[in-house]
Amino acid sequence: MRVGSFVLAAQFPGQGQGEALHRAVRSAEVAEEAGLDTVWLAEHHFVPYGACPSATTLAALLLGRTRRIRVGTAVSVLPTTHPVALGEQAALLHLTSGGRFTLGVGRGGPWVDLEVFGTGLAAYEKAFPESLDLLLRWLREPSVSADGDRFRFREVPVVPSPSESLTDTAGPEVVVACTSPSSVRLAAERGLPMLLGMHVGDEEKAEMVALWRRYARAARRPGDEIRGAAHVSAGVCQIADRRTDAVETLMKAMPGWLRQGLEAHVTVDGRQRSMRDPVAYTELLCGLHPVGTARLCADRLAATSERTGISRFALLVEGSGDLAATEENVRRLGTEVLTQLR
Repeated sequence: MRVGSFVLAAQFPGQGQGEALHRAVRSAEVAEEAGLDTVWLAEHHFVPYGACPSATTLAALLLGRTRRIRVGTAVSVLPTTHPVALGEQAALLHLTSGGRFTLGVGRGGPWVDLEVFGTGLAAYEKAFPESLDLLLRWLREPSVSADGDRFRFREVPVVPSPSESLTDTAGPEVVVACTSPSSVRLAAERGLPMLLGMHVGDEEKAEMVALWRRYARAARRPGDEIRGAAHVSAGVCQIADRRTDAVETLMKAMPGWLRQGLEAHVTVDGRQRSMRDPVAYTELLCGLHPVGTARLCADRLAATSERTGISRFALLVEGSGDLAATEENVRRLGTEVLTQLR
């Protein structure tokens, strides 16, 4: 089992963006000190839900400041960028970090981001499979051309080539955020592990893993690949000496952040959308994930792994909104929870 932190650079009410980013960087540095396996970085545009607009840029900073821990994106939003540009960045980080980078990609949402970056609604609604396949080819082949509906260009060499890495890993690992049967199938047919969201519980995640395996077998993926797929479960973690204290910490801070963050999302085409109730959503997260004593957190992670077959976790550790409390939370996750799991 591999446990990592999930960093959104969340901007809580009354905080500045620089404060949110400083907390994100410090929590990642402390994660390495505490013995966590991975730091997963989210990216968002134009909203205080997360102040990091480029997960790969922040990953580069953190890979330069650390020596052991893996750094992954959760996720880089593929419809708002060119897959070749993202592939070049991923290859660069893979080569210069000694293979410590994981590229997580996702479809994102129908947000105004698509208008600002000029990719349009079609990039979100139709082009994700084409973009993903072009990205994978860039990370696996010495030269690439494209003749698809969205991308067309002559053959060009891949520079830098991920295969030139001085490690045993030919290229960066790629994982796909999955929220629907169609995205599960997309990942399975390509043999890519899934990143599953923190809004769903063990039963639904177990169903998605089982569905991934069925699609992977139907696509004739290798048996070893199917059995060894290291899916990632996103969640929330808050540790305290009493469960009531951990829950209280999150209930005081997270609803305000969720309310201002979710309300700030603007759709590209004016479509109506429903927003989760921030208080009810925080309560749901407290019930689904490791929130409580160190013993409870270890037991919950072990139970989730057993029920779902998922071996990796990306845990939101900044739910208090406070730098000192976040650092303490990360340290306790490493020293009190991981030691029980290992």
